[in-house]
Amino acid sequence: MLISMNWIRDFVDLSGQNIEELIKRFTLSTAEVEEVFYKGRDIQNVVVGKVVEFSDHPKSKKLHLLKVDAGDKIYDCVCGAPNARLGLTVAFAKIGGRAGGIDIKECEIAGCISQGMCCSEAELFISAEHEGIMELDDSLTAGTDIKEIFDIDDIVFEVDNKSLTNRPDLWGHFGIAREFAALAGKELKPVSRVNASIYVNLPDVSIDVKNDMCYRYCGVKIENISIKKSPVNMKIRLFYTGSRSINLLADITNYCMLELGQPMHAFDLKKVDKIEVQMYKEPFSFKTLDENERAIDENTLMISCDSKPVAVAGIMGGLDSEITDGTDSILLESACFDSVCVRKTSMRLSLRTDASQRYEKSLDPENAFISAERYIKILLDIDKNAKVISNITDVYTKKFDTIKIEFDKHYVNRYTGIEINNYKIKETLISLGFEIVVDGENFSVTVPSWRATKDVSIKADIIEEITRIYGYDNFCLKSAECVLSPVRSSVERDASFQIKTVLSKRYNMHEVHSYLWCDANKYKHLSIDMPDNVKLINSISPENVILRRLLTPSLLSFVYENKQWGNDFGIFEIGKAVEGLDKDNSCVEKKKLCVILYSRTKDEQLLLSEAVNAINSLSVYTKNANLKFEKTDKLEYNWMHPANTADIITGSEKIGFICTLHPVTNEKIDKKAAIVCAELDFSQLAATENVQRKFKTPSKFPGIFIDLTFVVPSDMSYGEIYNIATQNQNEYLQSCELVGIYEDEANPHEKSVSIRLDYVSYDKTLSVDEVNEYAADITNAFAQKNIFIKQ
Repeated sequence: MLISMNWIRDFVDLSGQNIEELIKRFTLSTAEVEEVFYKGRDIQNVVVGKVVEFSDHPKSKKLHLLKVDAGDKIYDCVCGAPNARLGLTVAFAKIGGRAGGIDIKECEIAGCISQGMCCSEAELFISAEHEGIMELDDSLTAGTDIKEIFDIDDIVFEVDNKSLTNRPDLWGHFGIAREFAALAGKELKPVSRVNASIYVNLPDVSIDVKNDMCYRYCGVKIENISIKKSPVNMKIRLFYTGSRSINLLADITNYCMLELGQPMHAFDLKKVDKIEVQMYKEPFSFKTLDENERAIDENTLMISCDSKPVAVAGIMGGLDSEITDGTDSILLESACFDSVCVRKTSMRLSLRTDASQRYEKSLDPENAFISAERYIKILLDIDKNAKVISNITDVYTKKFDTIKIEFDKHYVNRYTGIEINNYKIKETLISLGFEIVVDGENFSVTVPSWRATKDVSIKADIIEEITRIYGYDNFCLKSAECVLSPVRSSVERDASFQIKTVLSKRYNMHEVHSYLWCDANKYKHLSIDMPDNVKLINSISPENVILRRLLTPSLLSFVYENKQWGNDFGIFEIGKAVEGLDKDNSCVEKKKLCVILYSRTKDEQLLLSEAVNAINSLSVYTKNANLKFEKTDKLEYNWMHPANTADIITGSEKIGFICTLHPVTNEKIDKKAAIVCAELDFSQLAATENVQRKFKTPSKFPGIFIDLTFVVPSDMSYGEIYNIATQNQNEYLQSCELVGIYEDEANPHEKSVSIRLDYVSYDKTLSVDEVNEYAADITNAFAQKNIFIKQ
């Protein structure tokens, strides 16, 4: 938002103040100033000129030869403006001056000497009008500097809109002026407006508010309007603050909005003479002022006349009722609408305007009536013939509660950590518009209406008001005195930290963060089916409508986008996914852990084994318990490999899956690489009961291990082999480990699996014969399953 210091000076006397320092203080105390512009500095030696001679250029149909009286002498000027004529009073840039971004010099144009330039408003950077040269009042004296007549010199600064989200009172110059008055210790001048009481005997405007989304609606009728063009200084202020001049009646609505923060709308009285505020039961199409057709549904608040829609409430008027150059009577609207209603409508229609931005911030309904009085004052000052023909009709349906806050001096001292005297506290709050009653060390504050809609509601808010005007840079650095109590960390948070540490430090993986929604373009590129899941109603992009069920597809797109940076890497994320809706139609959010390994140097089997070890180590590290991996043929998603997918189980409960990619998806990412994915329900993993660690004194006698190799069916898992080997566990058997797997392409139905059995006694040194005898028991157990030692 752009703010003009000339405009601020209408309400605060800033003479003797360093404006740059004041703007800097505004940044520190109120809202962030992004940039400062010094308007008018590029306009030099531009004066009032009188065209005393006029003729057509002998060699050009478009150019004219002028002689311009600039006060000090008569200048020859070549001009191509269509409105150039004899007797015209113009803005003339003399030799040595500057306008239009160029230095003015004597030059030859189409064979004729030109000693200056007749300027358009656009060339003076005071409006966007460039169709012709600027026409000045004939009463002006030739040679008068143009800056003595118009407010061209100005300092304009841009405020970051995001920093004003909770301050609806700062969306106009008057609210900003209040802040400057408090910062500079100056008096705030009131807004000049008419006294509405002089119109109370006039007929009321017919206003019927049929929906409680309209908090207040003020309307007034004005006729006999004869002036159509705005004064130059008004056009300059509008242009400097980011608005363009349209016509007088529309310009005053924009002027009041930029001054008081209150959006307004003027209807042509011949087209709109009564007001109904309502929502329609059936959808329809409505053409707004920007000439676009808008789809209006049953949730859109509309302004209508005789049941015919004429405006989208709080956003934009209709094309059929707009103000034109021929309009001589208006019905003025100054209203306050529900912020949520306006925001949702704006999003639904993809139509965001200066008015909707302000209404979204929860405007003060009290400001609506004041702004109507201000509009009338400005119009009557400009057009003496204009006549108000109705009472300023006020339909006030919802008032915000008055907020009173009580606190004591001790509370201020404790929260600020410094000593601020009672007079300073009172002076600061009064300068910001608060009413305050002081009783010794106790304060009772009434919050003004413009701060009570969403901003100031508790004692801490009052402390902020006091300290920001006092100046945060005036605080002395010291330790705060307060009671500290330890916060117990949750089990899930501890598990998250431990898992991130293991994956990043032990396995050199990179943590990533992805969005909650599915990216349809990326899914399509990787041949991943879009899930049937919860959809966003007002998504900014049509590609990001569906919320994800899993993290894996999001991370696969990261793998695709980063595969050129390394031959081997792993990424992981602990994030949210949505698994449908609950009985209350609320999203069922689940916290998930996803791990993906990518390699161009390792085969798929080895990478899968590494992923299994990594996932299992997370459970061992955090819960001291091993996970189970059981092969499954039930594939939930098209990107899972039909043969290399397994469920991850803890106890008897499935908590996730691990798989390689389907060849189609794998080839889309990188046909030369192996990719393994694993995803677990993080909350379930974190909630798994810890297994108590048991410590055992190592034996002082040496152990003996023996390797056995069995020929087993190719689809038999190692888990099944382990269960057979340990089902009748010998007291000396300490462990059973996988040594290796051998597969022969000539015999695809079988594979050789080698296991290592480790035997240790705590009483004696075992002999080889004893160990062979124990191993024979295991061999017999396998033989009962028709599994035999490889010969």
